[in-house]
Amino acid sequence: MGKLVALVLLGVGLSLVGEMFLAFRERVNASREVEPVEPENCHLIEELDNTVYLYVVNHPHMKSTVEIFKFEEQQRSLVYLKTIKHELLKSVNDIVVLGPEQFYATRDHYFTNSLLSFFEMILDLRWTYVLFYSPREVKVVAKGFCSANGITVSADQKYVYVADVAAKNIHIMEKHDNWDLTQLKVIQLGTLVDNLTVDPATGDILAGCHPNPMKLLNYNPEDPPGSEVLRIQNVLSEKPRVSTVYANNGSVLQGTSVASVYHGKILIGTVFHKTLYCEL
Repeated sequence: MGKLVALVLLGVGLSLVGEMFLAFRERVNASREVEPVEPENCHLIEELDNTVYLYVVNHPHMKSTVEIFKFEEQQRSLVYLKTIKHELLKSVNDIVVLGPEQFYATRDHYFTNSLLSFFEMILDLRWTYVLFYSPREVKVVAKGFCSANGITVSADQKYVYVADVAAKNIHIMEKHDNWDLTQLKVIQLGTLVDNLTVDPATGDILAGCHPNPMKLLNYNPEDPPGSEVLRIQNVLSEKPRVSTVYANNGSVLQGTSVASVYHGKILIGTVFHKTLYCEL
């Protein structure tokens, strides 16, 4: 009798896990395919390998630090200055710097263990956050994200934009004098949002997105992950306008993670693939 009860409980448990996994696949668009949207004048950039960062998110030994470098223009080199560590700087995904040693950082997972992180996403736990760091103060300023990912700031530094990758949306936050953030709205995009940039000419948000992340996690060169770049205009209005700047099924560009616009030109970067340059 005891064995029968154990088998019944095991079956029920496996059934619940199966249902949660199916719900998770639905949330992350596991069955979605990409419809191409490609400007005519696009060119892949070959051998692009000297990207320069002054503030760098680092993950030594599964921990998170922020490394600060100084760029020496004459020598065209970076000089290491210091490493920032703090107990709240865990599973850091992205930062946006607002002043000397002052930045917001996103935490994309609550658990650092890979198995627990997996169940964290399956169960849709919203335990990740945005924190503010300065030499004088470190604090959580926004929380309740499924997976806080890319972060950037408006040109006037009055608003902070946070991508919640698993929730497929962007949070528009107002920045206060004490560095706290207040949520103004959430813009749903229907695709998994990675990193964000701001068009310096218009203030529009550019979002690098993953239309089907399962193809990214389970890479198959015969069925590669697609790429998607969205532009969000009139961010603070009642009805922001979302349009597709670029979309490809992976035949040209795979796993878009970021896009940046300047003077009618766009650079599109990826997680592990190539870099694309387009004239808009």
